[in-house]
Amino acid sequence: MPRAHRDMPDEDLMLAYAGGDAAAFDVLYQRHEAGLFRFVRRLLGSAGAAQADEVFQDTWLRIVAARASFRPQGAAWRTWAFTIAHNLAMDRLRVSGREIAVDGDGSGDDPLDWLMASLDRVAPSSEDLAFWRAAGAQLLHCLDALPVAQRAAFLLHHEDGASVEDLAERLKLPFETAKSRLRYALKKLRGCMGDYLLPVGAP
Repeated sequence: MPRAHRDMPDEDLMLAYAGGDAAAFDVLYQRHEAGLFRFVRRLLGSAGAAQADEVFQDTWLRIVAARASFRPQGAAWRTWAFTIAHNLAMDRLRVSGREIAVDGDGSGDDPLDWLMASLDRVAPSSEDLAFWRAAGAQLLHCLDALPVAQRAAFLLHHEDGASVEDLAERLKLPFETAKSRLRYALKKLRGCMGDYLLPVGAP
């Protein structure tokens, strides 16, 4: 990674890329490749897994195409990019007839932060690798079982750190609807994941 780009904010990198600095785009891609692909893959679910690569590539093509019009106002670059990915994935789900608009009610804070953060950083040499593999497989199963509308709310919250206010704005929903989708998704995921939510070695 070029030294000059290493500490540049994403927004400045995008502006530099728009000005003809191709290396700035390479840095953006390296920073966000894994997170964006994980988000797209989880949002599409197992039924749409074969289309994850295409939606992921389309996201970056949209980012490239928008370089001249990008203005760092309001939302961060990461939020902007994740919104593009979300919209493309949802468009793909609509075309295939798998979008389901379901609202729910539930309560409780997000109990999955520890687990999902651990899954994203666990090393292959971990002595608890069998646990993490099983937890990862169960998480994908649980996410896949959620209605698409709830899955999208949860992933935007977890992967991009969107607040309920952000969700309502980005998904064009009333605040209470966005809140209920997220809470219902969390409640269902908490029940589905069960003992995997306990740290390794916990009694």
